[in-house]
Amino acid sequence: MFRLSVLLTIGLAVSALAGTLSPEFTEWAGRIVGGQNAGTNQFPFQVSLRSAGNSHFCGGSIINNRYVLSAAHCTVGRTTGNTLSVVGTIFLNSGGVSHATARIVNHPGYNANTLANDVSLVQTASFITYNAAVQPIALGGNFVTGGGATASGWGQLGANIGIPNHLQFLNTQIITLADCRNRHNAANAQQVHDHTVCTLSPSGQGLCMGDSGGPLTQGGALHGIVSWGIPCGLGAPDVFARVSSFTGWIVANAV
Repeated sequence: MFRLSVLLTIGLAVSALAGTLSPEFTEWAGRIVGGQNAGTNQFPFQVSLRSAGNSHFCGGSIINNRYVLSAAHCTVGRTTGNTLSVVGTIFLNSGGVSHATARIVNHPGYNANTLANDVSLVQTASFITYNAAVQPIALGGNFVTGGGATASGWGQLGANIGIPNHLQFLNTQIITLADCRNRHNAANAQQVHDHTVCTLSPSGQGLCMGDSGGPLTQGGALHGIVSWGIPCGLGAPDVFARVSSFTGWIVANAV
């Protein structure tokens, strides 16, 4: 099992820094497998979380004009000084507006060993201005199990293939938690919590150590936050924090 943030961090760092890669990331290779290029303004809620050096390390979603929703494993240990939220672009190397961070709120129940409660909030230091390229997304409630959903983020397109500068998206399908657990080994099945949601894609498609904190959407609402998965596009379910399980905490803290 791999947390999906480290990959994305790596992938984006390569893109944003024209091929240079921080030494701590050289052992990793991350990608969305079998994705497609996002269209202009297709995902106006998508956020690129970046370091002070402008290296992307995770995804996120705009939920109001001061807050980005992401994964706790992306933000635990980070400081306001080395966390930026870039909005309004589908390219890593151009466009967008960068917002400094006023505070980071990690879910108090987050467990780094089990990835339980893998949810966090990043408060921007300045208000996020809405336009065609920048919009909030509604917090999801009920979703259709067995129905289609979409994940988005930046990362490699496949093994030994370069990291794209262009935001990628993947159409996938939500499955039941029982099916998800049955498709994982016993150890990993224990980390499919009741407050998660799983997706399944055909072999050759899927998330892989790269899009942590990013959105899973269905019906125009945010239902999942990318948490973890098995690399890479081999038919194992991907796992997300279930937004509806944390709505109360999100609303209480994103003010």
